Amino acid sequence: MPNSQNVTPASAVEAHANYSPRLCNEDLAPTRDCNWNWYNIFSFWMSDVHSMGGYVVAASFFTLGLASWQVLLCLLAGICIVQLCANLVAKPSQMTGVPYAVICRQAFGVFGANIPAVIRGLIAFAWYGIQTYLAANALMLVSLKFWPSLAPMTQASWLGLSQLGWICFGIMWFAQAMVFWHGMRAIKRFIDIAGPAVYVVMLALAGWIVYKTGFDGISLTLASKALSGGEQVWQMITATALVVSYFSGPLLNFGDFSRYGKSMGEIRRGNRWGLPFNFLLFSVVTVVIVSGTQSLFGRMITDPIETVSMVGSDLAVAIGLLTMITATIGINIVANFVSPAFDFSNCSPQKISFRTGGMIAAVGSVLLTPWNLFQSPEVIHYTLDVLGAFIGPLFGILLCDFYIIKRGKVFVDDLFDDTPTGRYWYRGGFNPKAIAALVPSVAIGLTISFIPSLHNVANFSWFIGVALSAGCYRWFARDELERAVKGFNGKMAVD
Repeated sequence: MPNSQNVTPASAVEAHANYSPRLCNEDLAPTRDCNWNWYNIFSFWMSDVHSMGGYVVAASFFTLGLASWQVLLCLLAGICIVQLCANLVAKPSQMTGVPYAVICRQAFGVFGANIPAVIRGLIAFAWYGIQTYLAANALMLVSLKFWPSLAPMTQASWLGLSQLGWICFGIMWFAQAMVFWHGMRAIKRFIDIAGPAVYVVMLALAGWIVYKTGFDGISLTLASKALSGGEQVWQMITATALVVSYFSGPLLNFGDFSRYGKSMGEIRRGNRWGLPFNFLLFSVVTVVIVSGTQSLFGRMITDPIETVSMVGSDLAVAIGLLTMITATIGINIVANFVSPAFDFSNCSPQKISFRTGGMIAAVGSVLLTPWNLFQSPEVIHYTLDVLGAFIGPLFGILLCDFYIIKRGKVFVDDLFDDTPTGRYWYRGGFNPKAIAALVPSVAIGLTISFIPSLHNVANFSWFIGVALSAGCYRWFARDELERAVKGFNGKMAVD
């Protein structure tokens, strides 16, 4: 593993004045505000895990025909893979203090990095809209609970959403924008509260389920259909892959947050507590709730909003749903507002600020009508497959370039150099080798996703994309690797 001695950061603010304005602004320049400790990283992942989207994905695994204990095992295996990948992708940004979009310049070129930046930004369109829709749906249930007279507004629909649905979606959209608008410090404070808050509701809901059904009503062998031994193994592998696909978005741009970390030790500790430990507890609670709904209501309910709405007390329902809304806002901001804010700013630093980039994603999310992307377990899995086909190749190239080709060395000043003498200029600011590895890898992933006969293989689109892109890039850049090995002496790299 590389260490911080292999980095050449700009030593002072004055050095930033030498950076090209076509590549730098205040948000993209190496940060000196590295004050995030392990708890801040832990809270980041709590906000990511403790959302209605995470609950729906976990609960949807029951439709694969898996028993409760099998679902739990798949969730834990998948999240351990995510933890390993998070530690790897965090390193270059923590070393340099730059966001994901900027560190991509090392692999794709100073201008070629706009390709992965735009792809990640467009993916944020979809996820931002999906999470906003889920929060809006919860708000709509709260509204109907206290004001039943609003029910007629749910009858007619436009573009798949009712009049009341549009109003609630707009309220959630605006509320998230207000938190984001106050910058990274406000976001940091918000996620420190949002993640833990939902635990209170989830534990209370699990306690209510157990109180109503008794421990005998919680089955760890519950399954929606009978499968053979081989089919169970295959579905467990599939579920594990889908866990990674679900977290692949925030995983890819985790550098946007690790850049603020005090040290890699703090980040690894935060990842350890925020992923395996935290996700295991969340998964146990999810399994208890979903299993209990079968005994309590005669059918499995995979939608947490519907489960909460069945609690007898109106006040309890309101508190539960509002807390889930808060948690969903938390994940939306950290995963789908911050990322496109940096990504789109990277495309035109002097014209698109951090705030403008985030608002571009917010507006784009509405145009996608995201409620149509998350309306059933089948559609959820299909959406994850397509997103994984794009994210996997980007992840593979980034890690292959940093750890294998560049041997863990980053020349920070060259990340902001748009002259032919810069190390990451390549050809006109683009690295043809990275692009040549990206295009076929994405194409193959999308082809697999859209061919019905390959539907089972599509669940592994993220892994396929990582392997294909990393393998292709390693081959295309083999001459650069040879030069790096001969010239590497383990000391500080100096311009």
